[in-house]
Parts: sequence; structure tokens; C-alpha cells
Amino acid sequence: MSAESSSQIPKGQVDLLDFIDWSGVQCLNQSSTHSLPNALKQGYREDAGLNLESDADEQLLIYIPFNQVIKLHSFAIKGPEEEGPKTVKFFSNKEHMCFSNVNDFPPSDTAELTEENLKGNPVVLKYVKFQNVRSLTIFIEDNQSGAEVTKVQKIALYGSTVETTDMKGLKKIEDH
Repeated sequence: MSAESSSQIPKGQVDLLDFIDWSGVQCLNQSSTHSLPNALKQGYREDAGLNLESDADEQLLIYIPFNQVIKLHSFAIKGPEEEGPKTVKFFSNKEHMCFSNVNDFPPSDTAELTEENLKGNPVVLKYVKFQNVRSLTIFIEDNQSGAEVTKVQKIALYGSTVETTDMKGLKKIEDH
């Protein structure tokens, strides 16, 4: 399983799963029985039987904070042909977004997913817009067929961490 998923990671990038601050992750309009961890967490997202599903309508609003600053290069979303996401908008460092204000902000990037994308093939984002990302909001606006429920089997984010200056390290050098 891991050999297959690692081969899909774009060259020079890492799966950003380890850098997600799980305590702050949120998903609006998720089904209580088919929630975000099914699509985002290691092990769960590899299980084709587990989905994230929308609840009242087809839209989902996902907030993912990171425990350090990252650069987001690309993403992969896996979903069924009909209920899989279609229009996906990404917002960098926009906190406290909700369905009532999501259209007030221009997205950092928008992706129109095809059936090919929904097989889990990585989609490259406008890299220049995602250089200092502390949090990511993903707005899944609609799905492939206009169905009431949107289903997501897997969400993977690929990129790198931003190397930060270690102030303790600098201080030690001064002491010598």
C-alpha cells in the first residue's frame, strides 16, 4: 500500500500529513457518521470503504491548520465518479471561514477536478500563492454530477516545510 501511495507524491515534495495540527482541524457540513478523518487520516484514507460525506447539501468546508509553516505544492483528492468533488477552492491563511462568507474572499487557487483527478492523481497548485501557509481552508463547492451528497475517499496534501531560523542555535554561536 505505501509503495503505491509514495510513488504518487510529486518529486521533491512530502506528504504533509505529519504537519497537520489535528486539534484544530474542522469540517463544516460533514455527515456525523462519515466525517473528515475518514478522508484525511493515515490508514483511514487508504480504506476505500471509508468516506467523508456532506450532510445537508453537497458543499464541504474544511479547515486544516499546520503545526509549522509549510509550502503547499499540490494535492490529491480521491472520490467516486459521480459524487466526487468537482469545484475545489483553496484559501491560504484564512481563518474562521464559513458558508456565509466563503464567497467574500478570492481563493488562492481553484481546481476543477476531472474523473482522472479523482483517481488520486496529484494536482499542482499555483505554488507562488502557497509559500507561507499556516492554515489551509478547502471549500468543496460542488460534485461531478450535481448529487445531493459529496463523497471524498482521500485528501492528501503535498509540499515542504519552510525552514525557520533556530534562534537558540544562533545564541549558542554568540556565546563562543
